[in-house]
Amino acid sequence: MRTVTVRNITIGEGIPKICVPIIAHSKEEILKEAGNLRQIPADLVEWRADWFALDDPCAAVEVLAALREVLGDLPLLFTFRTKSEGGQKQVRAEEYLALNEAAARSGYVDLIDAELFMGEETVKSLIAAAHCCGVKVVASNHDFVKTPEKEEIVRRLCAMQQLGADILKIAVMPQSRADVLTLLAATEEMQRSFANRPLITMSMGGYGAVSRICGEVFGSAVTFGAAGKASAPGQLPVQELSQVLAALHRAV
Repeated sequence: MRTVTVRNITIGEGIPKICVPIIAHSKEEILKEAGNLRQIPADLVEWRADWFALDDPCAAVEVLAALREVLGDLPLLFTFRTKSEGGQKQVRAEEYLALNEAAARSGYVDLIDAELFMGEETVKSLIAAAHCCGVKVVASNHDFVKTPEKEEIVRRLCAMQQLGADILKIAVMPQSRADVLTLLAATEEMQRSFANRPLITMSMGGYGAVSRICGEVFGSAVTFGAAGKASAPGQLPVQELSQVLAALHRAV
């Protein structure tokens, strides 16, 4: 399996990397949160741009320039999460594409998020544009209602791989403890039998918290931890997450 290297970290080997989301409405709040990240064990940062009062792609690029200055060498993932997948806003496919392409061209981001269900042509165009700029792509899918069957989870991850994404991500909501096992089983099968690049998988909410710490065992290369406001249910505080990941790494 090939790994993905962005700046000073390699995703897909060793301890799962910790990604910390920045969620804020104003540029000032965004930069304040970014400054606080220097005090915690974060491996990469996600800016959730759907929380920001965007007028046009230029406004996002201005924030990205300031973020890059504050973050230094911390890798930066740009994400505009649509409302249909748990985000704050819904946009047309052409607006989504233009915003993400502007982020990729800016030179300030290392990865961008591309939602699988935006449509094959949109995702293909975004992946091609990002790769032309030397930016990696995390293809993603989020189900905040349920956990699909194991075969469907694997099918979606395989679809992301076939589209050419560098990292494959899925997050699902469990309705029972058995649903968490379904997500973990799908992760293990995908990693063992189909994936040739890193995966990010998680089961959300309280039941799913265990999935955020056992990625090294089942095959998930990145986990999301909260330094302030959590971007999804069940995210653990970064300091605690780092300690647990290290303890499990020593035991594996």
